[in-house]
Amino acid sequence: MPEVMVNADTNDRVNLQRLAYLLKALNKGELETLDLLMDNDASVIVSQSVKEFRQGKGIPIDQW
Repeated sequence: MPEVMVNADTNDRVNLQRLAYLLKALNKGELETLDLLMDNDASVIVSQSVKEFRQGKGIPIDQW
């Protein structure tokens, strides 16, 4: 596989070796964060949860 790929839609260049190196260097928490950021549904849920928390709509842990 070539080191640099060209995306036909956007002409963005991706250095695959560098990307692979960066992904290998991430710890479990960082990988989970990346997964959340890439998941549109999860991002919407997290954003809504943060908004509700800031509005004081949270449920105390002892009431779960």
